[in-house]
Amino acid sequence: MNSIVVFSGSSHPALSEEVCHYLNVPLRASALTRFSNDCLQVQLNANCREGDVYIIQPLGPPVQENLVELLLMLDAARGASAARTTAVLPYYSYSRSDKKDAPRISIAGRLVADLLGTAGANRILTLQMHQPQVHGFFSIPVDHLNAIKVLAQHFQQRDLSNTVVVSPDLGNAKNAAHFARQLMLPVAAGNKRRISDEKVVIDMIVGDVTGKNAIIMDDEIATGGSIIELIQRLEERNVQRVSVVCTHGIFSGGAIERFRQCSRIDEIVTTNTVPIGEDKRLSHMVILSVASLLAETIRRIHNGESVSSLFADTM
Repeated sequence: MNSIVVFSGSSHPALSEEVCHYLNVPLRASALTRFSNDCLQVQLNANCREGDVYIIQPLGPPVQENLVELLLMLDAARGASAARTTAVLPYYSYSRSDKKDAPRISIAGRLVADLLGTAGANRILTLQMHQPQVHGFFSIPVDHLNAIKVLAQHFQQRDLSNTVVVSPDLGNAKNAAHFARQLMLPVAAGNKRRISDEKVVIDMIVGDVTGKNAIIMDDEIATGGSIIELIQRLEERNVQRVSVVCTHGIFSGGAIERFRQCSRIDEIVTTNTVPIGEDKRLSHMVILSVASLLAETIRRIHNGESVSSLFADTM
């Protein structure tokens, strides 16, 4: 197999450039054309023959446009005789669709996994899926990373003597516990019921949070409804300072306005798995980079080295 060849979809070229900087390889050019009938065409403008190809494309908004572009790029790489093609999905949005919880609905997480393999992906590299069991939907190898160490390092030099890590729901409690272990902190979790896409109810908190500082830790923040609801419950327990931490800062709908109006939030910490525009960047928001993590994982995959050892104490 020849050298690493990296292409970027149009979803997040800045992250792709940063990954290539760490790998010390050029970001190869590609061209996206939209025809008059609204169909897309992708051309990879670099030699892929017998190359180890990596296509970086987070499936953030607009999700469907980015997905179709990625499928076309995978098919183009296969047609160009790439030795292996890895789809690098820093954010896999369809991991939230993991079960049939209503009649006559599609399990989109499984369907999109099949589409990626059919289009030409030989391997998937992704980061912090909403539901880890979605890993099993893929029939090709998956390297499922997390950003727990990246996020924890942001807090490690602080005085955390009166601090607790709080998960908005029990489903994310395991990730929150791994994050808390990195900081040697206790963990608590809310008991959440989702009413709609934007409305949730948290009726109780499991764990001791009274009078403490709280680090609210979630894998993904979309509308921010769960976070605001949890902060209201924490206020009832006289929680002091509140920091909000997530891997994927989608901040859709009215999330930014909700956070702007919430005076109890001291800091919002997220990563650059998806692009965060200037209109979404609040003065107390910190965006950490996962580029070095992705680059090191790509290097290990290419060299046939262990990837799991990167995360031995966070899984």
